[in-house]
Amino acid sequence: MRLITCRNISAGYEDGDVIKGLSFEVQPGDYLCVVGENGSGKTTLMKALLGLIRVSKGEIVYGDGLNRREIGYLPQQSNIQKDFPATVREVVLSGCLNKLGRRFFYGPKEKAIAEENMKRMNIFHLADHSYRELSGGQQQRVLLARALCATSKLLVLDEPVTGLDSATAEEMYQLIDRLNKEGITIIMISHDLTEVYHHAGKILAFDRNVFFGTVEDYVQGKRVMSHD
Repeated sequence: MRLITCRNISAGYEDGDVIKGLSFEVQPGDYLCVVGENGSGKTTLMKALLGLIRVSKGEIVYGDGLNRREIGYLPQQSNIQKDFPATVREVVLSGCLNKLGRRFFYGPKEKAIAEENMKRMNIFHLADHSYRELSGGQQQRVLLARALCATSKLLVLDEPVTGLDSATAEEMYQLIDRLNKEGITIIMISHDLTEVYHHAGKILAFDRNVFFGTVEDYVQGKRVMSHD
């Protein structure tokens, strides 16, 4: 059962489509990295998958019981967001927002989910600390715990190691690897091809021609091109 099927989709903004005629599939358990130059369509695709923009042509089909509202999302942080005046517990709990339905307050179930994911990310000891006072790596763990509160199936990560030093970035990659091995499907935007080669299983590359397939096939194609 496919988790996501994109069939000949086009998407963009008022001044025109950025993505045109794109087709690919995401299977449960995949680790897919999306790479390409700025403006190539990476962010547009992510917004379309999350339902933040509509596709102008084609269709996106969600399968295997996946509800679009149950996709965990870790966005790139702005400087304003890094200075967000809330506790770690409050930030993580906000990942349960779509579980509230018509309720206005978090209940025991949502609080238990938040606690579980704080422990999962090894930040439970920081639960009552101010988010703005944490290091960059700690903040990313908080945001990852928040994203996990929304899903048990799919995480969409937008440049999750931007601004982190090399050691902290590697810790984040190891965390993502672990979550993938636990059965969570990963779709990650990244500009770091070296790390993509080490961690991902599949790649969607917005090059001169769009490539979708295994990392091994992509690397092999690059080698062939370099010898032409």
